[in-house]
Amino acid sequence: MAKKDPTDLPVEKKLEALFELQSTLSQIDEKRALRGELPLEVQDLEDEITGLSTRIEKIQKEIAEFQTAISQRKGEIAEAEASVARYNQQLNEVKNNREYDMLSKEIEFQTLEIELCNKKIREALSRIEERETVLKQNQELVEDRKQVLEEKKGELDEILQETKEEEDKLKSKASELEMKIEPRLLTSFKRIRKNARNGLGVVYVQRDACGGCFNKIPPQRQLDIKMHKKIIVCEYCGRILIDPELAGVKTVTITEEKPKKRSSRSKRKTETTEEN
Repeated sequence: MAKKDPTDLPVEKKLEALFELQSTLSQIDEKRALRGELPLEVQDLEDEITGLSTRIEKIQKEIAEFQTAISQRKGEIAEAEASVARYNQQLNEVKNNREYDMLSKEIEFQTLEIELCNKKIREALSRIEERETVLKQNQELVEDRKQVLEEKKGELDEILQETKEEEDKLKSKASELEMKIEPRLLTSFKRIRKNARNGLGVVYVQRDACGGCFNKIPPQRQLDIKMHKKIIVCEYCGRILIDPELAGVKTVTITEEKPKKRSSRSKRKTETTEEN
């Protein structure tokens, strides 16, 4: 038997298929709502750990640079000390005051270089100590965040495991229902649903109002909705409107009870009481 084209279906059948799809998607939304903020919390923790890891790498690089600078300064100190030793030896062999003054200035210069290098080394060591303190704090923070992440992932995995099978069935059902709806109408429904705050693209009339935004619907428009002659959307929120019966909702009509007429006997009794 050839599959019926969705475009050939009567409006009533199209609305029924849309409402059934809406109900299925709402059930999927409920399953996802069970996860709450966990997926976002997990993502935030992963991003935070990535940021902290980048910061740790930067601090470690800075420490390595300071250590390299210290090694260079120590090398310069060794060269300066060797020069001072050589110049001191040459002092014993000078033949005139000019050579003596020149060697003395060189010794003084190299001594100052040694002092400057030692100062730079002390500054670098101080910076290394500071950065190592910050490094330790960040490493401890990463370990703490990793522990929290594992706990959150465990909670999320547990919820996913509990709802996965049912959610997969609902997704499969939704896919089958989508095949029964014409593409143009399905696209419009998905757009409406995406823009709706509660994810409802199809709603039924409740107490003469839209079931989505609760704005009043004129009587003539309600009659058009019940007739199922065309697809009607709410003029306020844009949701597709259907009547309660099509949604399988029974409506109860409340009739006002008329006041009972007082009997003539009761009326005469009241008049007699008032006269007395």
